[in-house]
Amino acid sequence: MATTADNESPKLVVHHLNNSRSQRILWLLEELEVPYEIKKYQRTSEMLAPPELKEVNPLGNAPVITDGTLNLAESGAIVEYIIQKYANGRAQPPESGLINNIYFTHYAEASLMPMLVNKLIFKIIPERSPFFLRPLLKGVFAMVSSRMLDPRLKTHAKMIEEHLAKTDGWFAGGQEPTSADFMMIFCLEAWSSEARNDGFLGPKTKAFIERAHARPAYQRALEKGGEYAYAKASL
Repeated sequence: MATTADNESPKLVVHHLNNSRSQRILWLLEELEVPYEIKKYQRTSEMLAPPELKEVNPLGNAPVITDGTLNLAESGAIVEYIIQKYANGRAQPPESGLINNIYFTHYAEASLMPMLVNKLIFKIIPERSPFFLRPLLKGVFAMVSSRMLDPRLKTHAKMIEEHLAKTDGWFAGGQEPTSADFMMIFCLEAWSSEARNDGFLGPKTKAFIERAHARPAYQRALEKGGEYAYAKASL
C-alpha cells in the first residue's frame, strides 16, 4: 500500500524489521549509495512483527519506506521505486536479460516465497501445539510437506540452478545486481537456512548467495541493519 501525507521529512527512511525482507532494501540502497535513515523494529518472542509497525503500515508488515510524503510498503514495489528514482542508470539489466529481470523480480514473492513460508509453517505448527499432540502433528505435517511441497520445491530449485548456470552469476546476467537479485536474495537465504534447508539448492544457487554476501554494499547493509539470521558480517 502506498499513501502520502503532509509535513513529513524529505529524508528516505527504511522501517527495518530484523530477519525480514527489509534486509534486501538495505542492500539495494547501499549498492546505489543512496542516503537513508533506518528505524529498527524487533520481532516478538513469537517471531511476529511488533504492534508499533502498524503505526507506519496498517498491515503491520515490513519493509516500509517513507520518502518525503510517500509511504510505500511491499518490498517488490519498494525495489522498483528506488531503482526508478535513485539508480541513475545503475542496477539495470543488459538488453539480453530484460525479460529474465522482469520474471525473477516477480517470481520471488509470487511463486517461490509462498512455498517457503508454508514449509516453515508446517514445521512451526507441531512445535507450538500442546505437547501431547506434538508427535502426531509432527508426523502429519512432515508427510504433508514431503508429499505436497518437496516435489514442487525440487522443481523450482532445478529451474533456478539451470538458469544461474546460463547467466553465470546474476539473474539477469550483466556485471551488477538488478531488481531480480535484490528480490531473490532473501528467498534463497531463507531457503538455505537451517529451518528450511532440504538439500535441494545446487552449487550455482549457493554461489549466488555467497557472491551477494561478499559484496561491500551487502556487508555495509549487514552492519547498519544489525544481527541477521541468514548472513554474517565479515570480520
